[in-house]
Amino acid sequence: METENKKILLVEDDPNFGTVLKDYLSMNDYDVTHAKNGMEGFEKFKKDDFDLCILDVMMPYKDGFTLAKEIREKNEDVPIIFLTAKAMKEDVLKGYKVGADDYLNKPFDSEVLLMKIKAIMMRKATDSVADSKQFEFNIGNFFLNSKLRFLTYKDEEANKLSPKENELLRLLALHENDLMPRELALTKIWRDDNYFTSRSMDVYIAKLRKYLKRDDTVEILNIHGEGFRLVVKSEEEKK
Repeated sequence: METENKKILLVEDDPNFGTVLKDYLSMNDYDVTHAKNGMEGFEKFKKDDFDLCILDVMMPYKDGFTLAKEIREKNEDVPIIFLTAKAMKEDVLKGYKVGADDYLNKPFDSEVLLMKIKAIMMRKATDSVADSKQFEFNIGNFFLNSKLRFLTYKDEEANKLSPKENELLRLLALHENDLMPRELALTKIWRDDNYFTSRSMDVYIAKLRKYLKRDDTVEILNIHGEGFRLVVKSEEEKK
């Protein structure tokens, strides 16, 4: 999954820890805004669009729970991760009640935080695609009706796709000329992300390539280690 340009709001009152964490996330290609207390955090949140918020619980002026409630009033969907030095069950439950997506107790492994961020963002991306109502797509000289599972080339008779072929091509079409992350397809279609389902998806990609090879303006590219791109060239690009 691409992390570039994903914006994170980090609200942490410990200046040393906050700076180290900001630098670590920035090194991993996130665009991080650091606020040093809850009041400053909410002001920064109102002025920009963030993909995820990381909030310390214990802060002066405004604690993490209060800040999370204010954030939720303005944006119901932005993911929130709480950081806390307290491992109290009541605090964890309180965090989830105000809309936390995850919780980390200090001290924590920074790589674990990174994995949690990636998992949450992937889940949000999956939900977003799942919510898309689009079911008709023009793919070069092909027309896909994903409701009927029909793939038609020009004016010829339609091919009926299998359910997984259909879902996979629809996901690729939703990401036309952009990266479709491998994990997204595995989570959305196969409901799992392991070696065997990954190999199964490769078989379906090969099947789709066979269908689409009749149109030389259409190609499914393998982006090593990341996913696939459904590339549709314009007539100008073809020349």
